[in-house]
Amino acid sequence: MNDLYDRHRAVLPDWLALYYEDPLEITHGEGRHVWDAAGRRYLDFFGGILTTMTAHALPEVTKAVSEQAARIIHSSTLYLNRPMVELAERIAQLSGIPDARVFFTTSGTEANDTALLLATAYRRSNTVLAMRNSYHGRSFSTVGITGNRSWSPSSLSPLQTLYVHGGVRTRGPFAHLDDAGFIAACVDDLVDLLGHTRPPAALIAEPVQGVGGFTSPPDGLYAAFRDVLKEHGILWIADEVQTGWGRTGDHFWGWQAHGRSGPPDIVTFAKGIGNGMSVGGVIARAEIMNCLDANSISTFGGTQITMAAALANLNHLVEHDLQGNARRVGGLLIERLRAVAAGLPGVREVRGRGLMIGVELARPGTDEADPRAAAAVLEAAREGGLLIGKGGGHDTSALRIAPPLSLTVAEAEEGAAILADALRAAH
Repeated sequence: MNDLYDRHRAVLPDWLALYYEDPLEITHGEGRHVWDAAGRRYLDFFGGILTTMTAHALPEVTKAVSEQAARIIHSSTLYLNRPMVELAERIAQLSGIPDARVFFTTSGTEANDTALLLATAYRRSNTVLAMRNSYHGRSFSTVGITGNRSWSPSSLSPLQTLYVHGGVRTRGPFAHLDDAGFIAACVDDLVDLLGHTRPPAALIAEPVQGVGGFTSPPDGLYAAFRDVLKEHGILWIADEVQTGWGRTGDHFWGWQAHGRSGPPDIVTFAKGIGNGMSVGGVIARAEIMNCLDANSISTFGGTQITMAAALANLNHLVEHDLQGNARRVGGLLIERLRAVAAGLPGVREVRGRGLMIGVELARPGTDEADPRAAAAVLEAAREGGLLIGKGGGHDTSALRIAPPLSLTVAEAEEGAAILADALRAAH
C-alpha cells in the first residue's frame, strides 16, 4: 500500500485530496460493502461521493455494461444513439419540466458548466446568483461560482457572481429566526441585492448543499426566491448532482421541497444516475436548451456504455422504490444518530433527510468548527469498518453520511453503532 501511495504522490497533483493518514485502496465491492487491498471489508456510507447510488456490483448494471460493451462502447453524439434517446426520454418524463430537453455530459462539473453556458446565452448576461457555502464543480466557470473557499482555488472567473443568503439554516445573520422569518429575511436580502446589480442570468442552488456539509434551508425558500426571480426573468438552476434520484427520500428531486412556484428552468444531474459510470447531464425547457446559435456535440457525454448502465440503474431504482427505502431507513438512521449526539457536547447538529445526513462537529461549548475531531472520527469509523465522508464551509466541520439507497435496516443499525463509537472516541 505504501508503494502505491508513493507512486501516487510521484505522478499525481499535490492538490488531489486523499482521505485517511494511511490512504485506502478499494479493490472491489458488493451491495453496501467494499473491500480494501488487504482484504478487509467495510460498510460503505459514502458510495464514492454519493455516486454508487443503488449498490456496488448491481447485477442489472453489470449485465447492461457487459452486454453493451460486447456490441459497441462508443460512437459520439454525431450518430443516432438508442440508449441515449431511451434514457433521455425517461429523464425528461421524470423531470417535472415541461417540454424538457436533455443533454448528457460526463460529470456534474460539466453539467453545471453547460447550465451556466445556457443561462448566460439565453439571458445575455454573465452575472450569476449563487448561494453562500455552495459547491458546483472544479472547472473554471464552476469554481468561479462556488461559495466555499476550501474548494475555490482561483478568484478569476468569466462570470460575475453575487452570493445570496439561505443555504445554511443554523448559521449566519438569520439563524435566530423561525422558518417563516428566515425565508422572509432571505427573500428581502435577494430583493435588495437585485436592486444593486445588472440583471443576472440565473440563480444556481443545491437543494441540499453537498460539499458544504449537507446543509439546507427550510422547505419553500427556493419557491419564494422563484417568485422574485420570475418578476425579473431570472432563471432558476437546481443543482441536483447530489440530491437527485430520490436520495432525500421525501422527493425524487430535491427541488420538489421548493416546488410551490413550479419547477426549475434548468436541472443538472450526475453522480448516482450512473452508479459509478461517468454520467452527468442537463435538463431544460426546449427554448432554453435550444438557444445556442452554434454547433455543439459531446464526444463522451451520452456514450452507449454509460447510457446502458444509467438506464439499467434508473429502472432498478424506480422498480424497487429505493426512494421510499431512503425515506424509511434514512429516517431510522437519523433518529439513531440524534440519540447518540444528544449525549455528546462536540456534536452541534445532526441534520439531513433520506439517506443524505450531516453530523456537524464543534468544539464543546462553542460554535467553532472542529476539523481535528472530524478527522479523528473519520479515522475511528474506518477502524470500526465504516467509510464516511466529511465536508463543511465557513468555520464548519461536518461528517457526510450517504449510503447506497438500498441500505437495509440491519446495515443502518450497524453503521450507526460504529459511528457512535467513533464519535465517543473522538470526544
